[in-house]
Amino acid sequence: MKAVLQTEFGGVETLYIGETAMPALSENEVLIEVHYAALNRADLLQRKGKYPPPKGESEILGLEASGIVKQVGKNVKHFTPGDRVMTLLAGGGQAEYVKADQRLVMHIPDSLTLEQGAAIPEVFLTANQALFFEGKTKFGSTVLIHAGASGVGTSAIQLAKARGCRVICTASAAKHATCKNLGADLIIDYKTQDFASVVKEFTKNQGVSIILSFIGAPNFERNLDCLAVDGTLMLIATMGGVTIEAFNIRPILTKRLKIQGTTLRARSNAYKQELIQAFSADFLPDLASGKITPIIDSVLDWKDIQQAHQRMEANKNVGKIVLKVK
Repeated sequence: MKAVLQTEFGGVETLYIGETAMPALSENEVLIEVHYAALNRADLLQRKGKYPPPKGESEILGLEASGIVKQVGKNVKHFTPGDRVMTLLAGGGQAEYVKADQRLVMHIPDSLTLEQGAAIPEVFLTANQALFFEGKTKFGSTVLIHAGASGVGTSAIQLAKARGCRVICTASAAKHATCKNLGADLIIDYKTQDFASVVKEFTKNQGVSIILSFIGAPNFERNLDCLAVDGTLMLIATMGGVTIEAFNIRPILTKRLKIQGTTLRARSNAYKQELIQAFSADFLPDLASGKITPIIDSVLDWKDIQQAHQRMEANKNVGKIVLKVK
């Protein structure tokens, strides 16, 4: 089969479409003919050699895909050849075929396209995990979502609004309209405004219950500053850096703050199954009805994989970059 491969770790020029072996199916797995895959920041890091797949997982890029079931293992119960599915993966999605543990595969609602299906698993499950599965965000809370126009950001805005939350997000000025259209109550231009000051003014100095942060070190102290008492800082990524020279830890004590990191790729399949079950029960009906929708920035032929990486690295995307495989 063909797949996105690399000559070596490095820049986008190392990526190409080449031949590789078909995945061998186990008794609990589903073989999917991939029609669409999606790009994530993890793919960019893996390309550079900074984020290897978990041990035993495919070296091929791709954490989510959609397509048609071609074959099932003997212990697979809920899927049959011909089913339209989307799946969460630890790797391997950017290929003509991918195998997936049956626990990580979801049927695509009839109202959604395969293209939309590829834009759902990684970002919506990450957003749900951060806000509710791990973050325990309560109905009606005020939340701050950094990178509001990203794949996870656009998903998190919608999930939070669906649960009655008041949503503040940060984004560059060109991306404010997208966040507003998704229901964000306040959008802050992180390039020209001090988000902590704006958040405190907007909340009348009460702060927010939870912050979803992808940046890491650069805005760490300001995140603590605008958290409410008993608030949670949920670290999802460290795109801006990991080292803080010095900072005042007193607010952690006086406001009883919780700082939590969360990842998804390296979690066990049992954990991912629980997350998928919770998401399917709570939000899949909203996706099927159109109340919530995956935001797709662009659909590129997977032969244009280098351009896809360049677009994401330049922070030009609003929502998901989807790759058309078939």
